[in-house]
Amino acid sequence: MDVVARVRSVVATIPAGRVAAYGEVGRAVGLGPRQAGRAVSLLDGDVPWWRVVYADGTPAMCRGGQARALLEAEGVPFRDGRVDMVKLRTAAESGDAPH
Repeated sequence: MDVVARVRSVVATIPAGRVAAYGEVGRAVGLGPRQAGRAVSLLDGDVPWWRVVYADGTPAMCRGGQARALLEAEGVPFRDGRVDMVKLRTAAESGDAPH
């Protein structure tokens, strides 16, 4: 399986209302965050690429900057222009993850 296909399989499992950092995706397939980011950028629109964010919660700026709007539509919390990673982690731990 090529790198993009491996990344696709990981990204496809990120549920709506949740995100993963590029580094998390990379670790899942044996890549660094930059290589994972490159692979994510090659994914088709049928895979939820917008659910992969930078470690600080900054959404992707590619594809016309659509990621933030797509994440907000899924109920992902933002704080100061970034995904509120702390709130998402807290919600996931308590079982109250956004839907």
